[in-house]
Amino acid sequence: MCVCVRFRMHAIQVDSVQRWMEDLRHMTEVECMCVLQSKPIAVDEDSLGELIVSAVGTTGDHVTRDNLQTLLKRALVVSTELGKMFQRLERGRWQRVHSTAVRANCHVRSLVHEYSTARATPAHMQKVRGYLNPTSRVTVSHLGAVVALLKICRQDCFNSLYAHALRTVASICCVEEGINQLEKVDGVLCLADILTDEGCAEAARAEAAAVVAQITSPQHTSTQHLASFLESMQDIVTALIKLCESASCGEVFLLASAALANITFFDSMACEILLQLNAVHILLQACRDRQRIDTPYSKDQVVTILANLSVLEQSASEVLQENGIERLLLLLGEKPSSSNPSEGAACERVQQKAAVTLARLSRDPDVAQAAIELQAVPRLIELCHSPAERNSSDSVLVACLAALRRLAAGCPDSIAPSDHQQLIKPRLVDSFLLCSNMEESFV
Repeated sequence: MCVCVRFRMHAIQVDSVQRWMEDLRHMTEVECMCVLQSKPIAVDEDSLGELIVSAVGTTGDHVTRDNLQTLLKRALVVSTELGKMFQRLERGRWQRVHSTAVRANCHVRSLVHEYSTARATPAHMQKVRGYLNPTSRVTVSHLGAVVALLKICRQDCFNSLYAHALRTVASICCVEEGINQLEKVDGVLCLADILTDEGCAEAARAEAAAVVAQITSPQHTSTQHLASFLESMQDIVTALIKLCESASCGEVFLLASAALANITFFDSMACEILLQLNAVHILLQACRDRQRIDTPYSKDQVVTILANLSVLEQSASEVLQENGIERLLLLLGEKPSSSNPSEGAACERVQQKAAVTLARLSRDPDVAQAAIELQAVPRLIELCHSPAERNSSDSVLVACLAALRRLAAGCPDSIAPSDHQQLIKPRLVDSFLLCSNMEESFV
């Protein structure tokens, strides 16, 4: 009996020691850092997450870069550990929550210590604000510091650090003032460097593409006057189409293609560059890859690019060569998979732009003949006659009527007399009114 009790006590002691040793691995010098708990990172709210620095020589720059990189890496670790802890809490994995919390606690203390070191070290940057704290107020005045931070991180290939700063840049560039400031601090050139650096992580290049998509949005007019953007356009467009080709997932493809779609709106030179880069082949191949294009939002970007490329005469032969007419007819049948209004709107845009592309390309007799042989006319007529097929969209109706009239001009016999009487012979506005009132007639 006494032997059994001693054995149990020994087993308990061994388990306790082993558990203590396991926890010890995650408790680096906790005692030495305890005193830092009571010290705030900043003395007031306005200085939270801020680094106030001044200009120094080369040696100071190197030390600051190392300290800043250590700080940013530690912040990323803290974020990762907190994410793990919350996931385990949600799954009820209480046994692993404790060790994760211990690790997170130690990393936070280390972050405080490293922040103090970085703050005390001079550098050539004057302010980096809100980078580590997403709730901080980031304004246009901080854009220069964020771009400088991007350049510092890039020098030492810390690709994992790009994403946070790039998202900050994107949020600042939602307004015209931010875009103009981006030009002043050489931000566009920095974006071009990131996009063209194939050694840079795909995630970082995708975030850079997101910033390009933001600053080239059609709602912004100042982008067309950015000298650095126009100078870097060929490099940026080349990098974006390569990213579309090599994208490992749908999100990366969506960001890259959205940037390209926006660029093709405001400069025809971008369309010429894309044709030279075999963009039609790349985009149509992507349409066959569900890993890259799995939503109507991505299809919307692709067909937008194709619609803008179709303005150029040489695009017709390339689309024919890549069996692009078949793809356009498939896009004319795009329907939402759910009742989500945004998805429905995206499908409408896909249908409309597919019809616009078909109409433009059909100026070429070979394209028109191929479209007729592939039964484009019946599908266009169906979209005109059936509001449900086009989600009652007027823009889709107008685009389909225009495409039908273009095909009928080259081959009148392809359309039945009754449809010709309703959809081709009247003025466009009269055919539109006739088709748009059909839904009311059937009720």
